[in-house]
Amino acid sequence: MHLDEIRLLAERSPAWKLLRARNAPLVLGFLGETFVETNGGAQAQSELAGRLDDFLYVANAGRVQAEQWVGDPIGYLDDWSAPESGWLRRFYPPGLDDVHYDATPAFEKAYAWVTSLKTRPSVGTESRLHTLVELLRQMVHGADDDQEARLALLHQRRAEVEAEIAAVTAGEFEVMGGAALRERYQFFSSTARELLADFREVEENFRALDRGARERIATWEGAKGELLETLVTDRADIASSDQGASFRAFYDFLLSHDRQDELTDLLARVQELDELDADPRMRRVHHDWSDAAERTQITVRRLSEQFRRFLDDQVWVENRRVLDLVREIEGAAIELRLAPPSLGLEVDEAQLAISLPFERPLYDVKPVSEVDSSVSAGIEELDTTALFDQTVVDHVRLATQLRTVVPPRSSALLADVLELYPLRDGVAELVGYLALTDDDLSVELDETLRVEVSIDDERGRRTVSMPQATVSRS
Repeated sequence: MHLDEIRLLAERSPAWKLLRARNAPLVLGFLGETFVETNGGAQAQSELAGRLDDFLYVANAGRVQAEQWVGDPIGYLDDWSAPESGWLRRFYPPGLDDVHYDATPAFEKAYAWVTSLKTRPSVGTESRLHTLVELLRQMVHGADDDQEARLALLHQRRAEVEAEIAAVTAGEFEVMGGAALRERYQFFSSTARELLADFREVEENFRALDRGARERIATWEGAKGELLETLVTDRADIASSDQGASFRAFYDFLLSHDRQDELTDLLARVQELDELDADPRMRRVHHDWSDAAERTQITVRRLSEQFRRFLDDQVWVENRRVLDLVREIEGAAIELRLAPPSLGLEVDEAQLAISLPFERPLYDVKPVSEVDSSVSAGIEELDTTALFDQTVVDHVRLATQLRTVVPPRSSALLADVLELYPLRDGVAELVGYLALTDDDLSVELDETLRVEVSIDDERGRRTVSMPQATVSRS
């Protein structure tokens, strides 16, 4: 790369800005855990702010006041989604009034670079060498249009397969060792995560095409047919490009039931290998691929919906004045997108609020209440200690303890959690566990099984018999 290109990236790249930001560890840690590690899609502002609040609570525990993150969760989200940051995408999903956030490709690149700095337990080269050689074979032989050469290659492959079959039949074959298995699994895991990041970038490219189509529709003043021809040409160009063709082939591959069953079987068998310390999240990585591909397909369908709505726009002829006003509003929104006014838009008042004098009610004289003070009542001494002897259960602490013990997409018995974190506030804390309402935590009771939970307080040791409770984390 040239020096000018590097300087331009340093000034404009959101990923570069993130790496230089003062709160980069907070951004990378929270957004990476929320969107990248679990392949999470877009989330509502209320849900994401709650997660960030819990994350800040855990992150600030044990830190001095000067080193704590003291910002408001929604304020953090607004800063990260601002145009000058570009680490979160802020938008309203179709049909919903809640603000949603999603990670951007720029954040994916920064997070991938930071994770690549971690020291790997071993660096394998054999599996990648085999992969590179196989890619070279596919390119050379795939581009060869000589029929005789193709037949010779197929005959060679058949001879190799027959020789391997004969060796296996005779009991002469080698089993891949633990080092080779771990090397290939590490290569598979990194490639699988890179593929998830690629999907987000492909989705961003399709979204840019959709945004460009909306801008052209909003500012178009010529014939309708000319605009439609331009939009369809752009749509065809992106579909026929290398990126579009590759995505379509990959999506068709995932839609195959046979391929899905094969991937599920292979991933399950890899997880059971004793030589590997397999990541449980890799067991369902093909489902994560499908979810990411479906989000990209939704963006493509939204673009097609724009074309259909444009063709069905009968107001173009029936009510040209209304359509012109809508186009003016859309054009003004586009002009103000990059430089919004500090005080907002000025619009004319649709109507004046008029309050007539006779609409006000007349003054109503209230009758004088008579109070008989001659009756005296005795004052009874009451025990008020019960009003002050109350137990307040910290539900945030309980949820944090459950998230510490229970990994995402797994479950554990509440009795096992209580062995690690004994009850401090007696039965009230136990009821607090059962009453948690966090979105990612749920507690289910099995009435067919009974367990006993011990409670130690000032009254001694007590035992509570209750149905078996299972804590699940989404």
